Amino acid sequence: MKRIMIVEDQGIVRQGLKMMIEQDPAFRVVAEASNGREALEKMDLHALDLILMDIRMPEMNGIDATRAIKAGWPQVKVLMLTTFNDDEYAMQALKEGANGFLLKTSDGEQLLHSVHSCLNGGMTIHDEVAAKVVPRLLSTRKETPPTHSLTPRELSITKLVGEGKTNKEIADQLFLSVGTVKNHISQILQKLELRDRTQLAIYAVRHDIA
Repeated sequence: MKRIMIVEDQGIVRQGLKMMIEQDPAFRVVAEASNGREALEKMDLHALDLILMDIRMPEMNGIDATRAIKAGWPQVKVLMLTTFNDDEYAMQALKEGANGFLLKTSDGEQLLHSVHSCLNGGMTIHDEVAAKVVPRLLSTRKETPPTHSLTPRELSITKLVGEGKTNKEIADQLFLSVGTVKNHISQILQKLELRDRTQLAIYAVRHDIA
C-alpha cells in the first residue's frame, strides 16, 4: 500500500482529496498538513511514497517545501496542486523537482490516474498547464545540446522521459526490461550531472530531444 500525505491549507479541500484518493485500495492517506512548514515537521514521522502539495499556502508555500523535501527525502514523489494561472509557480516547482501537476478542478478519476503515473515514474502535467509551461521551456533551450556523451539508446530513453513516459512504458516501447531502463536512466543522470528524472525531462524539452 502506498502512503500519501496531503498538504493543503483548506481543510475541506483536504478532506475531499482524501476521500477521492482512498477510493483506490492501493493508497492510504497517512498524514495531512496545512502548510509546507507543517509538512516538513511530519516527514520523519511517516514513511511516505507521495505528497500531494498545494502551491499557494501560508507560512511556507509548496515551492519552498518541495525544495526542502527533495533535498532531504529525494525518493518521495511530489505531485503539485495548481490552478490554471499558476504557470510561473509551475515553472519554479519543476526546477525544484516536482514530479507532476494536478489541476484543482480535476475529478477523482484524473486524481487517481495522476497519482498512479507519478508513483510509476511518469510526470503528469495537465494539458492546460502544459500549454503554458512547455513553450516557456522551449524558449530557454540551447542551440546545441551537449548530448555527445549519450548513446543512441540513451537518447531514445531521454526522449521518452521527456514525453512523460513511465519506466514500464519505456520498457514496453523499446522492448527492454524495466530494470534495464532504470539502469540506463541512472547512467544518463550521471553523465549529464542531473539530479532526477524530472530534471532529465526538462533537459529533454529544453534541448529539443523530446
